[in-house]
Amino acid sequence: MTRALALVCTLSPSPKPSSTQLLADQIMAELSGLGVKGETVRIADHDVRPGIAQDMGDGDEWPRLRDKVLAADILLLATPIWLGHPASHCQRVLERLNADISETDDEGRQLPYGKVGMVAVVGNEDGAHKVSADVFQGLNDLGFTLAPGAVSYWVGEAMHGTDYRDLEETPDAVRSTTHQMALNAAHLARVLAESPYPPR
Repeated sequence: MTRALALVCTLSPSPKPSSTQLLADQIMAELSGLGVKGETVRIADHDVRPGIAQDMGDGDEWPRLRDKVLAADILLLATPIWLGHPASHCQRVLERLNADISETDDEGRQLPYGKVGMVAVVGNEDGAHKVSADVFQGLNDLGFTLAPGAVSYWVGEAMHGTDYRDLEETPDAVRSTTHQMALNAAHLARVLAESPYPPR
């Protein structure tokens, strides 16, 4: 069974409505329809400490989330855009993942080798391509593999207040992009499970 984990990096804790959560849920629903078992975690609901260690101690909840990342075949990082950048929770997740950048399996491969990375971005300002590029580079440095079209995003008109969650329906372009992204990621995860990267 292929498994996916979505880390939703909205700054809003549950149960506050979140456009980032909505897009992540739509992506996970697409993956579910492709036979992928999924779990979603909202980072703002957990005490994830700043730093680049596997465990920052004193109640840090990252070690439990790290276990979920390592158990998943697909990792979705979903983030809003703030001032043209990924949300601070998304950056924090990448920093915490960085603790494992030198960790390898028994054959010398980074631990995320064979795992597929995906990105979701929402906002009411320009910057979806810049934000996804930032996150893509981080995921790739850490050893994740990106399928073609590894991002689904929605950005409203710049300097206006419309949120993705306030739309009456999902735009066709977002729906079709989300479907294709899920299709490609699920396929790639299964290919990598059957044919892992060679040892180093």
